Amino acid sequence: MHEFFNRQIKLWGEQTQDSLQDKKVAIIGSGGLGCSLGIALGASGIGEFTLVDFDEVGVHNIHRQIGFKVGDDGKYKAEVLKELMESRCPYTKVNIFTESFDDFKKRDLTFDLLIDATDNLPTRASINEYCIKHKQPWIYGSVEEFHGQVCFFENASYEAVFKINDRKPNGIACPIVMHIASLQANLALRHLAGLPVKKDILYYLSFDQEGVLQNQKFNLPAK
Repeated sequence: MHEFFNRQIKLWGEQTQDSLQDKKVAIIGSGGLGCSLGIALGASGIGEFTLVDFDEVGVHNIHRQIGFKVGDDGKYKAEVLKELMESRCPYTKVNIFTESFDDFKKRDLTFDLLIDATDNLPTRASINEYCIKHKQPWIYGSVEEFHGQVCFFENASYEAVFKINDRKPNGIACPIVMHIASLQANLALRHLAGLPVKKDILYYLSFDQEGVLQNQKFNLPAK
């Protein structure tokens, strides 16, 4: 196992790497963000993942949901992603629930970290409510067009910052999905490895009309 994670062990040592085997992470959504999160975190040495998604792969998903390929259409996204994650790393176990988050939260399971990889505001509001109630740390991410947002929520409330409606995102470029998921994954891995992570800061990344990358951050008020 230590040979498998050689480069990470150079970052933080064998003891920290071994500690990741005891961590449990829930990823809500197995689409664009969820695929990139699963690939990035699945081979990092985290012992157990839970994927929650009731959707099936569609042909229109494949270009930006990089865990899927042509021929996967019609299969449950969570099932395909589970197979990919476990095939890339023999040291992780992946559980799946092909149901909505509202059904899943009734199971009242416990995790070291919950990661939002959804694409609609009402589900994020439900995640926020659940995490506040259970004092559950969680990482938010969203993407649209060429921009995205990331935040590690601890003392702030998502609903205090964002208006909740059923609006669907506009077009999405494939690379921004991987970029935002990568930022979520880095925050997650630092947290799980016991490294410092600044909480309740909203990071907003975007390209302006001239293609200049903008990186802004905002301190969020405590709930």
